Amino acid sequence: MKVTPTAIPDVLIIEPKVFGDERGFFFESFNQKAFNEATGLEVNFVQDNHSRSAKGVLRGLHYQLQQPQGKLVRVVRGAVFDVAVDIRKGSTTFGKWVGVDLSEENHKQLWVPPGLAHGFLVLSDSAEFLYKTTDYYAPQHERCIAWNDPSVGIKWPTGAKPLLSVKDEGGKRLAEADVFPLKHP
Repeated sequence: MKVTPTAIPDVLIIEPKVFGDERGFFFESFNQKAFNEATGLEVNFVQDNHSRSAKGVLRGLHYQLQQPQGKLVRVVRGAVFDVAVDIRKGSTTFGKWVGVDLSEENHKQLWVPPGLAHGFLVLSDSAEFLYKTTDYYAPQHERCIAWNDPSVGIKWPTGAKPLLSVKDEGGKRLAEADVFPLKHP
């Protein structure tokens, strides 16, 4: 597997080795030993999640203040623009974001460590999104940063207003949000 750091060095693009021919393809979507060796991380995933969303749906920017989750994300059908925002107060990349196109064609995965907010925008007619988490979902601890916070300045790849849940409509600006102390997650 190929591992590429992003502008937020803790956020990693993971590209598995894909074996393909005229019949189709095969790849290991996850191998704990290979992941740990390639990334230098020691993580323990406890939950797998699968979502399906229509074109134009934006989910995020989510995080859990307690029980923070590291996420290994990928797309198995369709395409999304996936975003991570550093919300670790005092970090040299606090308030910065990275975005990566994830699709069924490119097989890329993104490692989003605890302490970052995460979200994605569906670019295809629909998308199926899979992700592993390092802690369990805890709705009582979930928070949301506004997808269009001008202080973060994410350049989403569409000019249209995305389709948002009620929860995501209520996302807070980073300046008003509960964030992580630098050393927390």
